[in-house]
Amino acid sequence: MKLYADKNKAIGEKSPMIFGHFLEHFHRQIYSGVYDPGNPLSDEEGMRTDVIEALRKIKTPIIRWPGGCFVSTYNWKKGVGKNRAAVFDKSWRVEDTNEFGTDEFISFCKKTGCEPYICTNAGTGTIEEMSDWVEYCNLENEGEYAKARIGNGHKEPYSVKYWSIGNENYGSWELGAKSAPEWGRLTVEAAKLMKHVDPSIELSSAALADIDWNVNLLKNAGRYIDWISIHGYWDFPSQGGELSDYDKIIEKTGNLDDAVRKVRGLLDAFGVGKKIKIAYDEWNLRGWYHPNVHTIEQGRTKEDYLYPRDKNDLNSSYTMADAVFSACFLNMCMRNCDIVKMANFSPAVNTRGCIFTYKDGIVLRSTYFVFLLYANLLGDIVLDEWETESMYLQNGIKKTDAVVTYFSETGNYAIAAVNRDGEAESDITLCIDASGDVEISYISGADKDSFNDIDRTEIEVLSEKLGRYEKGMKITLKPHSVNVISIAEIGTRGGIR
Repeated sequence: MKLYADKNKAIGEKSPMIFGHFLEHFHRQIYSGVYDPGNPLSDEEGMRTDVIEALRKIKTPIIRWPGGCFVSTYNWKKGVGKNRAAVFDKSWRVEDTNEFGTDEFISFCKKTGCEPYICTNAGTGTIEEMSDWVEYCNLENEGEYAKARIGNGHKEPYSVKYWSIGNENYGSWELGAKSAPEWGRLTVEAAKLMKHVDPSIELSSAALADIDWNVNLLKNAGRYIDWISIHGYWDFPSQGGELSDYDKIIEKTGNLDDAVRKVRGLLDAFGVGKKIKIAYDEWNLRGWYHPNVHTIEQGRTKEDYLYPRDKNDLNSSYTMADAVFSACFLNMCMRNCDIVKMANFSPAVNTRGCIFTYKDGIVLRSTYFVFLLYANLLGDIVLDEWETESMYLQNGIKKTDAVVTYFSETGNYAIAAVNRDGEAESDITLCIDASGDVEISYISGADKDSFNDIDRTEIEVLSEKLGRYEKGMKITLKPHSVNVISIAEIGTRGGIR
């Protein structure tokens, strides 16, 4: 493949928030995940310091919480203060101790160095409860809830900027699901009430690439919302938990922009394409495995519905297929950087997360290293690249997926290049007007099924210096690899810290 780009032809500025993450009160994401009191690896507040350090290394910009399906029955008021009672989480059918609530989440975000993004209960909750939550977090000292925060030991407002109205309330699986007309009205009234508390907040509303849903939403609430929230999972394990193999995963990378194109068209049709941004605020290759929950016939015993969730944490499941898919997804976001301004990998920790925790440490799964490469090594401007002599796999998918980025401050270039071919190398010829030394940083693994586990590291970032750049330079990409090729003068290159 020959790759061309011109620094004067930019798609737009890449938003760092496309490298965001997500946490839900599901299985081990919170308890024994990010929050593990009594563990020697946890700090005085019970936060896992190894997880915090790992999230800081990938420059986590924003974390969405507390759900997810969990939020549709969550009462945030029971998760603050000194006297917290355990509740039965009706979404996931387990007890939640309420030890980790709003104050703990904000503290975790501060330690991680990221923005908090709070998703509100639009299932069983009320619009007043949503606005009360904004009061608790953002008002200085006015009213019952700001005073409650101060009484709980947090004098300064949290100034939470990003809020979501609901989670997947269009779906029959969601407790408290709504019809399209109901959703449009609920969103506008919730938005009015929340912005009357704090007009500076930015609001998203749960949506999908559906005409009826979005027409009702935009007709009613288009004036009030700043984001439209969409979700995407592509590989759904069957009742037995089986996952698709590498080749099937690669086929799923062929239409990653489908939902973005549809939502963009609807936003443009309503004349709000410049005002409302897309937040892909839940995404992952693989859907979470939780059999016998989102069905009419519920599992009767914990062996039916609870214990099988442990399959989500089999580290052998997270191979180079996950890494290649995730890189292709992020490439899609960058190519649509004019409208996709946020994306949240689902989740950050455990389940399908890029970090796995156990009592004595963490495992960094293959997807972690995609974020490590992309968040640290890519430029701030995405260029409108074009290609010639592209090669294709047997399934008709392009062999190489590439995005060219540019550093506005230094004039350096960084190319994100994914070789989708599971078995063979791929060549990329750079036809860019640039100068500097070339370095390639990549992940590949010994084979496409490589994975990391406790006492097993098969995937890590490797780097090679390739010499002085010359236009027309050919670079060989390893099979099933995710790469960042940087062209930079000595002393101006960034790096992974």
